[in-house]
Amino acid sequence: MTREEMTETMFKVRTASAGNVVRTGVLSLPNRKPINTPHYLALASRGAIPHLTQDNVAKHTDIRCAYMAAEDFVEKGTPILKYNPPDGTSRLRAYTATPDDHVLILGARRSPPVPSPGASTDSHLSIMTAFGFTKLQASTFRSLTTSLDPDIVVGLGDIPYGYYKVSYKKKDKITDRTAKWMQAHVNERGAAKKEQGSKSPLLYAPLLPISADSQKYYIDHLEDMIQDIQGLALYNTVSMENLPEELKVLPRLGLTEPNNPRAALQDISQGIDIATLPFLSAITDAGVALDFRFPVSGPIPDQPLPLGVDMWDTKHAIDVSPLRKDCPCYACTNHHRAFLQHLLSAKEMLAWVLLQIHNHQIMDEFFAGIRDSIDRGTFEKDIADFERVYEPELPETNGRGPRLRGYQFKSEGPNERKRNSAPFTVYKANPDKVLEKGSAPVPGPDAIAEDLEKIGFADKKE
Repeated sequence: MTREEMTETMFKVRTASAGNVVRTGVLSLPNRKPINTPHYLALASRGAIPHLTQDNVAKHTDIRCAYMAAEDFVEKGTPILKYNPPDGTSRLRAYTATPDDHVLILGARRSPPVPSPGASTDSHLSIMTAFGFTKLQASTFRSLTTSLDPDIVVGLGDIPYGYYKVSYKKKDKITDRTAKWMQAHVNERGAAKKEQGSKSPLLYAPLLPISADSQKYYIDHLEDMIQDIQGLALYNTVSMENLPEELKVLPRLGLTEPNNPRAALQDISQGIDIATLPFLSAITDAGVALDFRFPVSGPIPDQPLPLGVDMWDTKHAIDVSPLRKDCPCYACTNHHRAFLQHLLSAKEMLAWVLLQIHNHQIMDEFFAGIRDSIDRGTFEKDIADFERVYEPELPETNGRGPRLRGYQFKSEGPNERKRNSAPFTVYKANPDKVLEKGSAPVPGPDAIAEDLEKIGFADKKE
């Protein structure tokens, strides 16, 4: 099978706009559920989709694709490499218990990643692991992609995370470095295939978050390696401008980090086939149930509607309606708002499980509506209507999520406060301290109960 035949078999375009920018299609991999595009993929944290066990993913969601990061598994001793699954089974799939029919995508860094203070070199990339910042050798990453055996690998790129503008000098460095890394990856895959004849994961080439003209040297290299590339990974849609046609036909994975549905629509309108949505788990963490539809129907309201409902609000405490009317998800068909509000107030983990199931259902319907809109040729009009009907940003909430761990957030400076205060603290008695005038001293750890009773310690006040 030629490369053109393989690409056509793997990714088929159904409907495309002029210039093949906005399009619908089907991404089909052997023994995996086909993915109708545009669509989104789930972002895993240390191999798991936040709040969902793999059995709940299979039973109560329509998730078909997950993105995992090598930096989640690079730790002391790298235990995942010591796990030996049955012959023919992907180590990454077996280790994370990912369903057999789901597409697994592996990249070097999370989406979104924690910006690293260390600079990259020609031999390594600076990453953030559970044990802190460290160096990921380019050769180690290439070896990991073979050992872990995902379905799709995003090639190593020197992506300038956290930079809004990249200097000309830095553009030259990251372009040269990424080209060298991609060439080495292609060469090693070709050598392994000749020696062992083994099947390799599909390779998606990263495009730097700058225009195609600014990374022309790298783009020229990709055209030379076109026979060995099965897709593109975009970190900014500006990379699509003036992209050669033979690269445009490849499926496009968006690692652009949209922060709300409106931004996701803009990414798709500029050519993304498969999107990553960091805001999805973030809004679940915040205790918000998404509630919007695309395309919109009915008259335009006088005031824009919110994109979700803050379930921390006590007004839901006696509301027995579902999170959204007519929603077919497990949460809405089996529980009501009052139950969700109670679970959040009690800090029960089930609250976030149900919210995550519901919010993924909303996004499934959102992307199904996007595909129908593109097929009808009304996508631009439907985006304009959506922007008139709904607020631009997701709701803010004062509720605290259960997953605030240090490596998820950018460090903003020294002496930062903890993002989640501890519910319990160590009691440090100070016998010399008086709580209030005329009260007894705070007892120490060696205090005798009988003596405390005599002075009335802990007596209830009438």
